[in-house]
Amino acid sequence: MATSEAPTATEYIVHHLTHNATGKQRFIVDFSVVNIDTIVFSVACLALTLFLLHRAARSASPGVPGRFQAFVEMIVELVEEQSKSIVHGDRTFIAPLAITVFVWIVIMNAIDLIPVDLFPWIALHVFGIHYLRPLPTADLNGTAGMAISVLLLMLYYGIKIKGFGGWAHEMFTAPFGAHPLLWPFNFLLNLIEYFAKTVSLGMRLFGNMYAGELLFFLIALLGGTWAFRADGSLLLALGHVIAGTGWLLFHILIVLLQAFIFFMLTLVYIGQAHEGH
Repeated sequence: MATSEAPTATEYIVHHLTHNATGKQRFIVDFSVVNIDTIVFSVACLALTLFLLHRAARSASPGVPGRFQAFVEMIVELVEEQSKSIVHGDRTFIAPLAITVFVWIVIMNAIDLIPVDLFPWIALHVFGIHYLRPLPTADLNGTAGMAISVLLLMLYYGIKIKGFGGWAHEMFTAPFGAHPLLWPFNFLLNLIEYFAKTVSLGMRLFGNMYAGELLFFLIALLGGTWAFRADGSLLLALGHVIAGTGWLLFHILIVLLQAFIFFMLTLVYIGQAHEGH
């Protein structure tokens, strides 16, 4: 009876890859659809990030720091050192932004380390929600939104540092030169550069986290398939434990590395906005 009611591998993966959304997406780009789970978990992780950083700031003392304070100070020193070497200008807003971005993405990525069926099970049996994807960074909408925010900061600092006239002059005269015949080519190349930076920033984080999430689903299927087999084979369960443990340990590195890459590229792009071609 249990075997007949168990979902197939395809049904299991499709179910876990379906968002709790306001509607069904009809086009590749459909702004009428909102993925509620991505927004809820992104905001929750951001709130946790701000709480942890605020707590660390309030509990900071000049004496011997505790483990939590030492950990936060290590992150602050890392970000401050990187921002100082990359951004040559006022870092009053940029350094705290970089710290927040790094910790926020780490916390969002860390959701992928939680058993893949836990949050969907709670959503279904406690709240009656049939579809839930708790990993915000495995949703291109979420990572693209963060990348667009970085783009807006690039434009803001480019105009703030150089003035609108200086920024517009650079858009039309760099990198090929100030000859009027080269203006269209310069402007087009700069637009492509802004677009490429934004797309690559969002796609890189999304692609890595989506692939990791999918592998966790496949590993979970090993244990699930063993649980519903009638012959009592333990090979699938053994494979589930070995593969799951190995990928979990390796994925911890991916969680931290992708957060580090995103925050570093954020600093690099903002730093480039401070400088001229």
